[in-house]
Amino acid sequence: MASAGYLQAAVLLLALQLLVLGAADAEQETGTVIPAESRPCVDCHAFEFMQRALQDLKKTAFNLDARTETLVLRAERRALCDCMPTNSLR
Repeated sequence: MASAGYLQAAVLLLALQLLVLGAADAEQETGTVIPAESRPCVDCHAFEFMQRALQDLKKTAFNLDARTETLVLRAERRALCDCMPTNSLR
């Protein structure tokens, strides 16, 4: 007899959960839908983001190239000055 009471309680809880979940699904379906024509183009935004990222990378590469060139010239100048005698610079 006691197991029949547990079974009825379990069935009642299951029915209650189904009702709650059904109501939650109904609320989600009643939301407003934005038409595709008025939504922003996701691909366009991704493309613009990638363009900006590419410009930043180009700028960084140019700065690194200029910095590398400066460091190479400085190293060449040091090497040149180290191998020349001091009295020949006068």
